[in-house]
Amino acid sequence: MASSLASPSPTSSFIRNKKDLGFSAFPSTSQIAIQKCKKQVSKKIVSVMAPQQSERKPATTGSVKTGMTMTEKILAKASEKPQLSPGDNVWVNVDILMTHDVCGPGSIGIFKKEFGQNAKVWDREKIVIIPDHYIFTSDERANRNVDILRDFCTEQNIKYFYDIKDLSNFKANPDYKGVCHVALAQEGHCRPGEVLLGTDSHTCTAGAFGQFATGIGNTDAGFVLGTGKLLLKVPPTLRFVMDGEMPPYLLAKDLILQIIGEISVAGATYKAMEFVGTTVESLNMEERMTLCNMVVEAGGKNGVVPADSTTFKYLEGKTSLPYEPVYSDAQASYLSEYRFDISKLEPLVAKPHSPDNRALARECKDVKIDRVYIGSCTGGKIDDFLAAAKVFLASGKKVKVPTFLVPATQKVWLDLYTLPVPRSGGKTCSQIFEEAGCDTPASPSCGACLGGPKDTYARMNEPKVCVSTTNRNFPGRMGHKEGQIYLASPYTAAASALTGYVTDPREFLQ
Repeated sequence: MASSLASPSPTSSFIRNKKDLGFSAFPSTSQIAIQKCKKQVSKKIVSVMAPQQSERKPATTGSVKTGMTMTEKILAKASEKPQLSPGDNVWVNVDILMTHDVCGPGSIGIFKKEFGQNAKVWDREKIVIIPDHYIFTSDERANRNVDILRDFCTEQNIKYFYDIKDLSNFKANPDYKGVCHVALAQEGHCRPGEVLLGTDSHTCTAGAFGQFATGIGNTDAGFVLGTGKLLLKVPPTLRFVMDGEMPPYLLAKDLILQIIGEISVAGATYKAMEFVGTTVESLNMEERMTLCNMVVEAGGKNGVVPADSTTFKYLEGKTSLPYEPVYSDAQASYLSEYRFDISKLEPLVAKPHSPDNRALARECKDVKIDRVYIGSCTGGKIDDFLAAAKVFLASGKKVKVPTFLVPATQKVWLDLYTLPVPRSGGKTCSQIFEEAGCDTPASPSCGACLGGPKDTYARMNEPKVCVSTTNRNFPGRMGHKEGQIYLASPYTAAASALTGYVTDPREFLQ
């Protein structure tokens, strides 16, 4: 790779066209307000010589290092390498391994098969086990999976096992949390500069904290359980620069749907997606989590947001472990760069049956719907419910279709009943939802986001049309294979519930 001295700044000469364009006329890619910039890296080899200094220590001499991206720096640190480049294969030391009830039993089985029935895990305090997927069901195999996790955690004395035993009343289980990706953040397992791996594709959510976080398979997880290491290939990085004031009718879900619609569900395959810019800096942690959550829907290996004061404030009181944030070098090389003026973006949906089937919400106003679902790791955080409550409060109307509410975690559920909604006169989300005619908030879990057993709450057991704050809308994703799912922000989901049609939230927020 060429020396960094031969690479100009990625934010200057590599932007072919800095002219700002509008977002409104986008089904044509040529009309979209985005500039994609390929970095032209010089092949020139540059050597550097310094005057002889007798007191200079040998350890500080040598060739000039090439600038690295955040992802490259994190993996370099975790592999104890001074320098990494995209395509390098390195053994990485893992800081946290997470698994849940769907993949945990398989990972445990592989661990025992390969390391021995009596083998011990590499570090009982770096493994986090969170039942969350198929919990509130009478399905015997789903229940058995949680039992397998419990037995393993008892055997291995795992420190962080968030167990549930009484399925009839989740509040009777103080250790139970709910959706793993939200619980990881709430319980302080996400820290800047670290490597977090999980047996779930949406583990990339944790990249919001400025760390490398990605999903792995059961075989890899079984190996990590025994060694604390994994062989990873360093991904190239796509850089997404989002500037402009966020309009009051947009949420991070609109931003990531815009990006996926632009680059497609394969546009970031095995690539890191780095999010920067004034808009990103203005987002709170939960909105940054939404942004990183869906990078896998573009094929991304990981998503990452630079840690800042917002990150550090969120972590206060959640973790006592030291952490070391890293940031991309100014001369770092990016595979491509995309720039957006968010002030010109409109509310979006992803039509069936793909997350990249992007459309303006207002263009779908004639689509009649049967239900609305607000929940999941993507759209079941407290800020997501506060957003939905804001729309219901502004309208003063009742919903026209069944509206299902599934808080991600037990903490989110509690907040629904205790936190006052801004400018509501002291009303809580639960009160506003009840007045709007929504279903009572359900027990916290992944719920119907991925279908689940037939008795899963809000599962689509019939071919319905649903507007959902979840992350995938493939055939059968929420149950019935003929169901139609429109992915949307909580604003758009709530607005659609009030009309019975896919609805632009500006009808109620302006």
